[in-house]
Amino acid sequence: MTVLSTMFTFRPLDPLKDAELLHGWVTHPKAAFWMMQDARLEDVERAYMEIAADEHHHALLGLLDGKPAFLMERYDPAHRELVGLYEPEPGDVGMHFLVPATQAPVHGFTRAVITAVMARLFEDPATRRVVVEPDVRNKAVHALNAAVGFVPEREIRKPEKDALLSFCTREGFERAVAA
Repeated sequence: MTVLSTMFTFRPLDPLKDAELLHGWVTHPKAAFWMMQDARLEDVERAYMEIAADEHHHALLGLLDGKPAFLMERYDPAHRELVGLYEPEPGDVGMHFLVPATQAPVHGFTRAVITAVMARLFEDPATRRVVVEPDVRNKAVHALNAAVGFVPEREIRKPEKDALLSFCTREGFERAVAA
């Protein structure tokens, strides 16, 4: 685990207070795979209000030095996103993360973020495996996923995209970050 990833903290996302910040992140051209390019501020508020009210989906902001640095979503794939697309196992947790575009990229930052996100998910002893379903065209996130121990299983068709269903066990994550 990188030093940077251990410096992150997390807080629940506030859909109203954080909507303007998120709007800038999710509508940026570099966030095309987030599929909110044309979202208005109200659309972002509404989307995250729905998540805040959902017992099976949670959004957190990752903070660096107390300032928002990335978005993390945790969901129950037996109830959201992947229902009917694979057979969930006990301890499966779904995950999305978004690192906003920046004028001054820091080498290794996004890898530190995904490492911190995975460590956060595995802090829960009930989490046995993390499930992701990124767009098949998102080669950058496939590489990041592989770096933290994800193993692709197969392509699946979701209503909004063709996705690469991938899994990361606790042991796979620990091996990947120890390497």
